[in-house]
Amino acid sequence: MIHPGRWTAELEGGLVVFLIGARFHRPWKVRQWVPVARAMNAMQREIAEHPEVGCLHVENYGALRPVSVQYWRSFDHLERFARSPDWSHLEAWRSFNRLIRDSGELGIWHESYRVHAGDFEAMYGNMPVVGLAAAGRHVPLSRSSTAARRIGGGTGGRAPVDAY
Repeated sequence: MIHPGRWTAELEGGLVVFLIGARFHRPWKVRQWVPVARAMNAMQREIAEHPEVGCLHVENYGALRPVSVQYWRSFDHLERFARSPDWSHLEAWRSFNRLIRDSGELGIWHESYRVHAGDFEAMYGNMPVVGLAAAGRHVPLSRSSTAARRIGGGTGGRAPVDAY
């Protein structure tokens, strides 16, 4: 559902933004990467069905270079999920290392960012609820709201372009 106008995200406390992606170096080697893709889908279903693990929201982008943007309550929550034998990630990690790691068929990467309370700003114009707004609360913006004001920096002056 599209929400007309300008909106922002509100979250209590900080969070961790976790980016994880893959690059299919040889996409025709389907047997090599399909198990990894299936494992990723299974893990994402698992964290969606079990909010107690601490994942607030997940969004996926791309095909041959897929990227998953994940919002976690804390790095400790992310780390516990990744290392726990109670969840699917640990076995998927082991399996990847056995089957793919040295083949060169598929590359994977991830980055983690700790974001302290108040150290982010967001604006969504004529968009569905996505990103931080889906991880927290989706709230309308006033016409006078600017990125600098939302993040607590800048001059706080008028935006160079009138808001809609």
